[in-house]
Amino acid sequence: MDTDRKLIDPERVAAAVDGLGDRAVIDEWARRFSVVADPSRLALLVCIHYAREISVTDLAAATGMTDTAVSQALRLLRAHGLVMPQRTGRVVRYRLADATVHELIHRVRPHPEQPVDEAEDR
Repeated sequence: MDTDRKLIDPERVAAAVDGLGDRAVIDEWARRFSVVADPSRLALLVCIHYAREISVTDLAAATGMTDTAVSQALRLLRAHGLVMPQRTGRVVRYRLADATVHELIHRVRPHPEQPVDEAEDR
């Protein structure tokens, strides 16, 4: 914290600094958000969210992308810890990596059965 500045509300500054926590975590989430900022990758994440688990071919059909484009995007999403592969025999299906990613996507695109006013309250 910069102690040379005259603070208006030192308690609020302290709370803000505590909330920041480890800057490495902030940097990692900034990288993750930059990956999600691409409309095609975000579309893939939304599709995975709704399908729970889905293959590259099925994702390509759902999004109108080529299998190659989906594979390349999934490689990047996987590298940033946003999706995980699940192999069943010869088929690899992708799912969201964790509850945090699920919640993020759920906020971007709430489930249709959820009332609109409930989604806005969160």
